[in-house]
Amino acid sequence: MIKESRGVSAWCIDHPVATILLTFALVLLGAIAFPRLPLAPLPEAEFPTIQVSAQLPGASPQTMASSVATPLEVQFSAIPGMTQMTSSSALGTTTLTLQFTLSKSIDTAAQEVQAAINTASGKLPKDMPTLPTWRKVNPADSPVLILSVSSSQMPGTELSDYAETLLARQLSQIDGVGQINITGQQRPAIRVQVSADKLAAIGLTLADVRQAIQQTSLNLAKGALYGKSSISTLSTNDQLFQPEEYDQLIVSYKDGAPVQLKDVARVIRGSEDAYVQAWSGDEPGVNLVISRQPGANIVETVDRIQAALPGLEAMLPASVQVKVLIDRTQTIRASLHEVEMTLLIAILLVVAVMALFLRQLSATLIVSSVLGVSLVASFALMYVMGFSLNNLTLVAIVIAVGFVVDDAIVVVENIHRHLEAGDGMREAAIKGAGEIGFTVVSISFSLIAAFIPLLFMGGVVGRLFKEFALTATSTILISVVVSLTLAPTLAALFMRAPVHHEHSKPGFGERLLAVYERGLRRALAHQKTMFGLFCVTLCLAIAGYVFIPKGFFPIQDTGFVLGTTEAAADVSFADMVAKHKALAEIVAADPAVEAFSHSVGVSGSNQTIANGRFWIALKPQDQRDVSASAFIDRIRPQLMKIPGIVLYLRAGQDINLSSGPSRAQYQYVLKSNDGDTLNTWTQRLTEKLRANPSFRDLSNDLQLGGSITHINIDRSAAARFGLTTSDVDEALYDAFGQRQINEYQTEINQYNVILELDAAQRGKAESLNYFYLRSPLTGEMVPLSALARFDVPTSGPLSISHDGMFPAANLSFNLAPGVALGDAVLQLNQAKNEIGMPASVNGYFQGAAQAFQSSLASQPWLILAALVAVYIILGVLYESFVHPLTIISTLPSAGLGALIMLWLLGQDFSIMALIGLVLLIGIVKKNGILMIDFALEAQRGGLSPEDAIYKACITRFRPIIMTTLAALLGALPLMLGHGTGAELRQPLGIAVVGGLLVSQALTLFTTPVIYLWLERLFHRPTPAPAPAITL
Repeated sequence: MIKESRGVSAWCIDHPVATILLTFALVLLGAIAFPRLPLAPLPEAEFPTIQVSAQLPGASPQTMASSVATPLEVQFSAIPGMTQMTSSSALGTTTLTLQFTLSKSIDTAAQEVQAAINTASGKLPKDMPTLPTWRKVNPADSPVLILSVSSSQMPGTELSDYAETLLARQLSQIDGVGQINITGQQRPAIRVQVSADKLAAIGLTLADVRQAIQQTSLNLAKGALYGKSSISTLSTNDQLFQPEEYDQLIVSYKDGAPVQLKDVARVIRGSEDAYVQAWSGDEPGVNLVISRQPGANIVETVDRIQAALPGLEAMLPASVQVKVLIDRTQTIRASLHEVEMTLLIAILLVVAVMALFLRQLSATLIVSSVLGVSLVASFALMYVMGFSLNNLTLVAIVIAVGFVVDDAIVVVENIHRHLEAGDGMREAAIKGAGEIGFTVVSISFSLIAAFIPLLFMGGVVGRLFKEFALTATSTILISVVVSLTLAPTLAALFMRAPVHHEHSKPGFGERLLAVYERGLRRALAHQKTMFGLFCVTLCLAIAGYVFIPKGFFPIQDTGFVLGTTEAAADVSFADMVAKHKALAEIVAADPAVEAFSHSVGVSGSNQTIANGRFWIALKPQDQRDVSASAFIDRIRPQLMKIPGIVLYLRAGQDINLSSGPSRAQYQYVLKSNDGDTLNTWTQRLTEKLRANPSFRDLSNDLQLGGSITHINIDRSAAARFGLTTSDVDEALYDAFGQRQINEYQTEINQYNVILELDAAQRGKAESLNYFYLRSPLTGEMVPLSALARFDVPTSGPLSISHDGMFPAANLSFNLAPGVALGDAVLQLNQAKNEIGMPASVNGYFQGAAQAFQSSLASQPWLILAALVAVYIILGVLYESFVHPLTIISTLPSAGLGALIMLWLLGQDFSIMALIGLVLLIGIVKKNGILMIDFALEAQRGGLSPEDAIYKACITRFRPIIMTTLAALLGALPLMLGHGTGAELRQPLGIAVVGGLLVSQALTLFTTPVIYLWLERLFHRPTPAPAPAITL
C-alpha cells in the first residue's frame, strides 16, 4: 500500500468534484473572454509618430524647405526622445515626420510639438494662411478602408463638398478613425481670374483687386439692439457668396467712373485646386482613404465605419453612390480564420497520435481534456493582459498544442504504466503523478526559460513578440497545473488497466520500441562513433547558421498592393491624367484584380503633380492563381510599356516599419550637408544598383527635372521707382500663386476665394513681359521687364527632403525572388565601395532593412541567452552543473535540422525562423529531461550509470516519442499552411518540424552517450537522494 501524500495531486484525486468544478470555472472564464478579445493582424508595435503639415500656396520647394521646414526643424530637434526627424518640401507644402522612442508617450510628444510650433511661428513666413498643424499618425500604415464616392449627375465640386462635410467629418468622429485623405477632392472655391492686359490699360494692379475683395467681403460681428422688451441681433449682407455678386464689386475709379471687377476679371465657381483627379476603377469620383489612429484596433474600427455608413448614405442625395472599394479587414479576418483552422487541425492530429500510442479511449480523452482546458483558459489570461487575437498570439497557441499535451502525456503515460504493473486506479494515479511531478515541472519551467529572452528583446520586434511569448508561457503554466490536478483526478476515476490478450499482436508502439532497443545497444557499443557524430552535428549547425541567407520577415500576401507613379518632373496635369488612365487599363485587365483606386495631384501623402497613387485589392487567394508578389512580377512588364511614366508596386504588409509611404519594401537613405554632392552620388548609386539583378523596382525620390524660371531682379532699378524685391514677390504671388485672398463661411463649412491670372496668361513665360507694378513714387505703371531679367528656364527638384536637418535622398527597392535581405544589404554596401562614395555622404538603411540589421546583430545573443536561461533553470532544478549540459546536448541536432529544412524549402533565416529555433531550444531538451530524470533516480537506486541510462531510455521511450510527435504535429499545419497570411507562419513551422525530425533521430542515441561521457569525465559518485517534490 502506498504512503498517502497530501500534495496537490493527491488532494485533487481525493476531491474530484471540487477539482472538476474549479476546472469548469477556468473553462467558463476562457469561454467568456474569447469573444471579447479584439481581432488584429499583429500585436501593436508602433513607434510614436507625429506628422506636421504646413502650407504656403505657390511657394517653391526651395522656399518651403528654407523658410518653413528649417525653422520648424530647429525647434523640433530640441524635443527629447525623438529618434528620427524627416521632412519633404514641395510646391506650396511641407510635411515633417517626427518619430519617437517606444517609451515616449505620444500625448506628451504632441504637447511638446505644439509648443515647438508656437515657438517657431515668429520665424515662419507672415503670409502663411494658417499655422502648421500636427496629427498623431502611423505614416507607414496602409489604409484600413477606401470608400468610393461618385455621381453621374453632380459636378465634382459639389460631390467633393458632400464627401468632406458629411462623410469625412462624420467618419472622423468614429472611435479609432485617424487620418482621412480625400483623393481627387475638388473643393469648392470662388476663383477670380484677372486679365493682366486690362489691368494695365486701366492703371490697376493685382494688389488693388486683392485689397478690394478683402475689404468688401467680410463676416464680422455687428452687435445687437437691446430694447426694453426685446433684443434684436444685427445682420448685414457683408459676405459675397456667388460669382455674380463679385462681378459688381468696385475695384477703383477711373476718370470718375467706377471700375467693376467684371471689367478686369472673370469670376467663376470652380475648385480650390484644379489639378487633382481620382478614380475608382475607371469611374471618376472622390475617394476617402481612411487610416486608423495609432493603437486603434483595425477590425473594430472598420466595423464601426461599416455600421455608420447606411445612416450617412441616407443623408446624401439619391444620385450620390458610396461603396466600399477596399476593405483591409477581409484579408485580416481570412488570415485569422486560417490560423484557427490550423489550430483545429493541430489538435486533431495530436489527439490521433495519443490514441495510436495509448490505445485506450479513456487515456486519450483525459489528455484531450487537459489540452482543451489549457487552451480555453489561456484566452482568459490573454484578456486580462490586454492582448488581441492576432497572427502571432494564435500561432503561439498552435505551437502550445504540442507543449500542453507534453505534460498530460507524461503524467497519463506514467499512470498507464502503473496500471499495467497491476496497481489499482487510485493507487496508480497517486503514484504516477507523484513520481513524474518533478519531471513535468522541469520540462515546463525549462521550456518557459527559452521564452524569457524574447520578453527582453528591444525595439519593434521585441514589442511584436512580447504577446507571443507571454501567450505561450501562460498556456504552458496553465497546462502544468491542469496536468497535475485534473489529469490524475480523471485517471483515478476512469482509467482502467489495459487488457492483454494472449495472442494479441504487438502494437505500433511496441514494435517501434523493439527497433529502438536494438539501435540503442549498438549506439552504446560504439560510443566513440556516436560522440563523433555529436561533434560533427555541432560543427555543421554552427556552419549552417553562419552561411544560411538571413532575412527579416517573410513578404506576406495580404491581398493588398500599393503603387506610386512617377512621371517626368515637368509633366503637365493633362498628360499625367492620360498616362494614369493607360496604367489603369492594364491593372483592370489583370484577372487577379478585384478592385482598385488611383489618383493624381497634390493630396494626402502625394506632394507633386508628377506623382500619383494606386491602391489595388486582389481577389481572395482561392480565386486567383498568383500571390501578391507574383502579381507584381507579372504585371510589371506590361506597365513598363506605357511611355513617360513608371508605376512602382509593393505588396502591402502587416509589418511595415517605414517612417512614411514608400515606393517599395525596403529603403536606404543618403544624406550630406551639400545638396549637389548628395544628388550626384545618389544618382550614381541608383544606376549601379539598377545593374544588379538582385534589386527590383529601384528608384530614388530626387525628381530633379522640374522646370524653374528664374527672375533676376535689378534692385537698383527697382529702387528708382520706389519698389522693393518684396513688392515684386507679392505681385508674382498674386498672379501665379493661386493665392487664397479671402474666404466666405456657410453654416457647415468655409471656402476660399482665390486670385490668379486668367488661364491664357498664367501658364506662359511671355506673360511676364506684360506684367506691371505701380510705382509708389510717381504712380505710373512699371513693366516687370524694366526691373528684372528673365533667365532661360533651368531644371530643379520637385521636392526637397531633409533627414535630421540635412539634405537627404531616399532609395527604395524590392528584391528579386530568392534573394535574401541579408545578401542585398551586403551587395548594396559593396556597390557603395565600388563607386567610391565619399565620406561626406552618409548612408543607412531605414524601416524594415534597418530593423533587420539591428536584429541580425542581436540574433546570436538571443540564442545564447535562451541557452543560458535554460541551463540556469535546469541547474537549479537538478542542483547540478553537469546534468544540464547533458540535456542541452540535444540542441545542436535540432538547430541543424531546422537549418537544413529551411534550406531545402528555399526559405531564408528570418525572424520567424529564429523564433522557431528558440522554441526548439525549449522543446527538444524535453527528451534529455525525461531520460536524465529517470536515470538519476535509477542510479540512486543502486544501478550503474550504464544500466541506469539504458533503462531510462527504454522506459521513457514511449512518452518521448509521443511528446515529440505532439510537438511536431502541432507545428506541421503551420509548415504546410497555404491560406491568407501563411507566408508569415511557415518559416516558424518549417524550423520546428525540421529540428524535431533530426533531433529525434539523433538524440535518442547521442544523449545516452553524452550522459555516460560526462559521468566518466567528472567521476561523479552516486548522488544522495534528492528531497522529494510532492505535487
